[in-house]
Amino acid sequence: MTNFINGTAALTWITSFSERFDSTQAYLTELDRLAGDGDFGVNIASALERTRAGLPPATEATFTTVFQAASRGFMATGGTSGPLFGMWFRDIAKGTKNDAAAVTDIAQGIAAGLSTIQKLGGARVGDNTMIDALEPASAALTVAAERGSTPGEALLEAALAARAGAESTANLIAARGRATYVGELARGVLDPGAVTIALFFEAGADTVGAGRATS
Repeated sequence: MTNFINGTAALTWITSFSERFDSTQAYLTELDRLAGDGDFGVNIASALERTRAGLPPATEATFTTVFQAASRGFMATGGTSGPLFGMWFRDIAKGTKNDAAAVTDIAQGIAAGLSTIQKLGGARVGDNTMIDALEPASAALTVAAERGSTPGEALLEAALAARAGAESTANLIAARGRATYVGELARGVLDPGAVTIALFFEAGADTVGAGRATS
């Protein structure tokens, strides 16, 4: 396994993420119906459809152009989560100036995107949002990069951290977004944005051969 994620691997990563979301969409929509306005699944599915339509052909794909396509697909989405994902993907794309990305590039891009989202929305870990999965995943990836881990090792650690963060939202009362309207009634409901972040990193871990991160 190479120590870089090139355009072909990035295409596989985004495609796998899209497929995982599609197979989970009904579940995520139900989570959002219980704690929000129920449009999360439809909005993200539309974003992924635009992303797939805008992806470069495999012969021309680079890490940057693949994530730029994902950013464009999500930025045109209604609601709140779509544009936040779009800005996050934009910063991931900026993580490298080369055709392929090393673990350090990916870690820096993901951390930069996390910072952008938090500056705009102000959410922190514990607010019951996508940040509850994204921040621990970003931290795990940064530590793995500093340790010199391979992409497979690093993304597996990020995926495990993201999944644990997503599962933790079941015990939280929302401090941001529409879920604040239902308060205690949403306790026990996972945040769909956090679950989607976990799906993204799990797709990445599988793409680079780290093995399926969840049962």
